Amino acid sequence: MTATDVLAEPIGAPEPEPPRRDLTPRQWVRANLFSSPLNSVLTVVIGLGTAYVVYRLARWAFVTAEWAVVRVNLRLFMVGFFPVDQLWRLWVALYVLVATCGLAAGALAEASRRVADGDEEPAPRPSLPRRVLAALHRFWPAVVCVAVILGFTRTPGPTVGTVGLVVVGALAGAAGRRVPRPLQRWAWVLPIAGLVAALQVIVAGEDGVGWDRWGGLHLAVAATIAGVGLAFPLGLLLALGRRSSLRALRLVSIAYIEAFRAVPLVTLLFLGGYMVGYLFPNTVEPPSFLVRAVIAITLFEAAYIAEIVRGGLQAVPRGQYEAAQALGLSPVGVMRLVVLPQALRAVIPAMVGQFISLFKDTSLLTIIGFLELIEVTRIVTQQDAFRGQGLRPIALAFVGLIYWAGCSTMSRESQRLERRLGVGER
Repeated sequence: MTATDVLAEPIGAPEPEPPRRDLTPRQWVRANLFSSPLNSVLTVVIGLGTAYVVYRLARWAFVTAEWAVVRVNLRLFMVGFFPVDQLWRLWVALYVLVATCGLAAGALAEASRRVADGDEEPAPRPSLPRRVLAALHRFWPAVVCVAVILGFTRTPGPTVGTVGLVVVGALAGAAGRRVPRPLQRWAWVLPIAGLVAALQVIVAGEDGVGWDRWGGLHLAVAATIAGVGLAFPLGLLLALGRRSSLRALRLVSIAYIEAFRAVPLVTLLFLGGYMVGYLFPNTVEPPSFLVRAVIAITLFEAAYIAEIVRGGLQAVPRGQYEAAQALGLSPVGVMRLVVLPQALRAVIPAMVGQFISLFKDTSLLTIIGFLELIEVTRIVTQQDAFRGQGLRPIALAFVGLIYWAGCSTMSRESQRLERRLGVGER
């Protein structure tokens, strides 16, 4: 190769990728697991160890464990002390929420398809069995958890209600794809309206169930949704305030973020549960304990979300700001149309990780008197029929399955969103 050829080559050009090899399963096993004597020994040892652990766990789960403590107290795990004669409110609220979320998902999916395809003739949709398999592959942790929960039920009502939720969600998604195009951009309002309507169904009226009587999985999901929905916009505003050119706004944002990041969530829950009431005069009734807990969670999570968003804002190149300004966009337009979409896209893993942490932190609500999932495991093992039998590990295993399903589903949806947006690829 001559000097001219060397100079002609582009500096820093990526090396060509090696040719792709399509291996059969047997060739893949040989190449990756038994490529050398040491790898073969490691594969056999690790395989035997894994098989033994799986065998012991399966034997414990299906033979040894006494799941009666879960089967008898399933309602406590799901809804706490929610009145039995008012459970219909929860089912109606779930149907309203699933229907509105299905409509929004269908409308937003159709809107994104139109943007991607340029209103061209869409490709034929997969057959129903393929769509069902795709949904099972996408949500299999949640499906496994729901199947286990339904397996502990003693009446067909919960199973019929769950099947009805799936059918309503599918029909609502199909209807959402037929929403008129001008309304598709406003489809994100539907879940908010559905959430408000579901809340009204539960607590409204003279016989409504107050928030302080919620518990179990119902309480964990409600506190997580409320915390995410309220903390995210507040954290976004704090992140923008911390980068503001107004010194007073920047100092206030920095003081808030640093103060709440320096205080444990347990402390804020105690303050919200037992100190907020003293700030109200005798003529004004203070908010309920759950509202105080949600306020404490919101203030705490907003500080962390603000720092996550600030990291995303710093990752946006300065040239993006200058290019947007050169197009004549206002400062609000630059931030809304150019900077924030890129910043939020870059922090999806960290943001979802914070949401997962919030879901698990709802177990701390027990310190202010709520019957959350971990507290249920203590109560049920102290009943006369189960006291002194060492059954708490079984109850904790059931609760662990619920937390695993929720966290795994959020994590998988985060990874799916990252792949669709090309995070780390473009």
